[in-house]
Amino acid sequence: MTPTRRPWALLAVALATFMTYLDNNIVNVAIPAIQRDLGLTTSALEWVVSGYILVFAGLLLAGGRLADAFGRRRLFLIGLAVFTGASLAAGLADSFAVLVTARAVQGLGAALVTPTTLAIISAAYPEPRERARAVGIWAGVGGLALAVGPLIGGVLAQHASWGWIFTINVPVGIATLALAGWAVTESRESVRRSLDVPGLVLSSMALTSLTWALIEGGPRGWTSPLVLGAFALAAAAALAFVAVEQRAAQPMVPVSLFRDRTFGGGVVAMMLWAFGLFGIYFFTSLYLQGVLGFSPTEAGLAFLPMALCMVAGAVLSERVARAVGAGRLVGLAMALMGLGIGSVSLLGEGASYLALMPSFVAIGIGGGLTTPLTDAVLGSMPRERAGVASALFNASREVAGLLGITVIGAVLAARQSAALRAGSLPVDAFLSGYRLGLLMAAALVVVGGVAAWLALRGSRSQPVPQPDAEPVAALPVPVAA
Repeated sequence: MTPTRRPWALLAVALATFMTYLDNNIVNVAIPAIQRDLGLTTSALEWVVSGYILVFAGLLLAGGRLADAFGRRRLFLIGLAVFTGASLAAGLADSFAVLVTARAVQGLGAALVTPTTLAIISAAYPEPRERARAVGIWAGVGGLALAVGPLIGGVLAQHASWGWIFTINVPVGIATLALAGWAVTESRESVRRSLDVPGLVLSSMALTSLTWALIEGGPRGWTSPLVLGAFALAAAAALAFVAVEQRAAQPMVPVSLFRDRTFGGGVVAMMLWAFGLFGIYFFTSLYLQGVLGFSPTEAGLAFLPMALCMVAGAVLSERVARAVGAGRLVGLAMALMGLGIGSVSLLGEGASYLALMPSFVAIGIGGGLTTPLTDAVLGSMPRERAGVASALFNASREVAGLLGITVIGAVLAARQSAALRAGSLPVDAFLSGYRLGLLMAAALVVVGGVAAWLALRGSRSQPVPQPDAEPVAALPVPVAA
């Protein structure tokens, strides 16, 4: 890829990342309008959101392996075309069946696009410092999408048809397809390996079963035979996957990879990051609208400073990491996030917009400054496996984020029920559960910061040697004192 085309390729993958991340959370604020127009039951409505997440999380790892084998550019363009077409179908849907099918196909497109974005960046920016800056921009765009989704969804739901939350992707998708077709060059593994079909099937089965169980555990009950069966199937498939990969001549995911301190510790830290941020983000939306009385648009605007701070932190993170060390930076950044999340618990039903801002700014800056963790995890993998590395990273984050929503929701509900039985008012009961959930999430994010510090401390993220693999230079991490 020529130097003149690299920024345009980065813009293409950033736009694709923005669309797929946006689709993860833009739907929530339009749920009442969708339910009213299509006459959906509550259980049917849940699948408008869950259908996308289930397919997306379940097929991420398979998408990454296919990208390494058949070409990251090819899979990126195919996935983007699928996602764009499905977005149009979802926007025009006039029935539950059409909408949920379109959402599932969107998830398929996103599962092909998302693993290729970091892999394309890795191929386009082989020099560690340039790659770190590019990953910072990628992470900043993802953080922006996470926070502005409710704002865009709220504006469209209040002032236009709910279908626009999907069809808005179409012109952006078409423009991104044209840009990527010109700017992105093909990259794939230089030595062809077998696809490891058992590994592909078992990884998809494990992720899909686990995601389904986490989604359905609340509505059906955690002791429901179907939910317990799904958890058991996920565990069995995961154990079988590990056994198959240990014996495979050309495994999709070498199990030895997780013995690498940078990769293994980095993935653990990222999962704790996602557990805290995604879980609290979801329930803070309920707090803003249900307790403080914000409209969907006002709730979205409240998250905007967090998003802008996250973008700024992500863009500046590479420079700060060179000055203080990646391990120290990410550890302190996650501690700052934890402080911001915990401080929200001090607010009550009379909190103002300005009172929220110190906490939201701390969460945003801390979240953005954790970007070197992404680059270190990516750099610890051989370039041959960049698609799988990106898929592992994103799959762990998606599942951990869903787990955060599930666990924090269960804690909130239990505490809220106990408070109601004790005679508390509904608002006070919600706040009691919400605060406990915040404190738990804050503690886990801080633990994630410790894990990141230990994983990156004094390490230069050298890749684990693999047969027939061309190693990729890793982000230089100054030795922490």
